[in-house]
Amino acid sequence: MKLRLGIPKGSLQDATIALFLRAGLTVHTSSRSYTATTDDPDVECMLIRAQEMARYVSNGVLDAGITGMDWVVESGLEVQATASLNYSKQSRGNVRWVLAVPEDSPYQHAEDLAGKVIATELVNVTSRYFAEKNVPVKIEFSWGATEIKPPTLADAIVEVTETGSSLRANRLRIIDEVMPSSTQLIANLSAMRDDFKRTKIENLALMLEGAIAAQGRVGLMLNVRKGDLANALAVLPALNSPTVSPLSDGEWVAVNTIIEETAAWTIIPRLKAANATGIVEYPLNKVVL
Repeated sequence: MKLRLGIPKGSLQDATIALFLRAGLTVHTSSRSYTATTDDPDVECMLIRAQEMARYVSNGVLDAGITGMDWVVESGLEVQATASLNYSKQSRGNVRWVLAVPEDSPYQHAEDLAGKVIATELVNVTSRYFAEKNVPVKIEFSWGATEIKPPTLADAIVEVTETGSSLRANRLRIIDEVMPSSTQLIANLSAMRDDFKRTKIENLALMLEGAIAAQGRVGLMLNVRKGDLANALAVLPALNSPTVSPLSDGEWVAVNTIIEETAAWTIIPRLKAANATGIVEYPLNKVVL
């Protein structure tokens, strides 16, 4: 028995494969194939567009898959979200779908678009958004390059963004947020009732979440005399509480903790000033809480 796992093909593919590598599972892909192998003989992968992932997980073609919550909501299909993975194609953050209009247009609010044409890939979510505001609009499905459609092919768009830079480059401004979205590990309901598959999915979720938690953090080890320990600990913003261990010399202890990588620049000199020695900063692959 194998776990059939969907990897998002396209913009999220490289970031996902890199995340799996940090989690400890190498995914081997080919530019000419939609299948992939892994170092785990019990896990086989298919490369599927994120927009279609919920369909194939819901109908059992795949046992689990990685996609955005936006596409799960858009599909309206029933799957189980087993892990929220805060990463996207460019960053560690989430994305959001926004309503955007040309910079020089008179539109300031969604209500100003009554009777206008809205282009988007997220048709169902957009339809509900305007219906809840009781604003009648014509929604057209966009096959891509949505940012270039206003004002000639559409009056406004609903498009996904991380930083807003692409919208600004196309002289668009955001007038509202339609929905936020994060990357999810979703699972088939029947697969979650199978002991083998559920265990594989839960372990995968654990390791991926651990890899996400380690991003931007480093480990820090140091030695300090017991008399200086309080001063050294006061410098450390620990993920939980620092681990303090005795050394063979009873006057000294070892301290081990996790900090934000950007904080090391200021923390290490302060630790040195607090009489800590043997300070070692080391990278992290996973942090499992």
